[in-house]
Amino acid sequence: MDWSTDPAETAAHFARRLAVETDVSDVHAALETGDPGFVLLDSRSRESWDQGRVPGAVHLPGRELADRAEAELDRSVPVVTYCWGPGCNGATRAALVLAGLGYRVREMIGGFEYWAREGLPVATADGLTRPDVDPLTAPRAVSCGC
Repeated sequence: MDWSTDPAETAAHFARRLAVETDVSDVHAALETGDPGFVLLDSRSRESWDQGRVPGAVHLPGRELADRAEAELDRSVPVVTYCWGPGCNGATRAALVLAGLGYRVREMIGGFEYWAREGLPVATADGLTRPDVDPLTAPRAVSCGC
């Protein structure tokens, strides 16, 4: 492995990632304010949405996004996308489509998987639930301290 990467290049790379990504804890904290300054977009299928979702999210499946975004999203409001989790690039694809349409967009890394694993509220047709925190992925205080 070549470790000779220029530190300035490395810093620029990580700064760029932070400009287009956010995490579940930051999204949750913003949603808790009541005025997060963005719309949270769930790009998963209808079946996945019905199984459970982030409260307050809007549902625009990735396959329908290009056709429905203009009618359903306000271009002046930034968008945060999410899909299943780190093993799925649906949120990345959704963010790419939205950016191509001129929206300001970030991806919520960790996706719905880490939202649920951190014990954050999950909405279903039956109401809100709060899953147990997975101690392997989130500390009990639901903050990694970073």
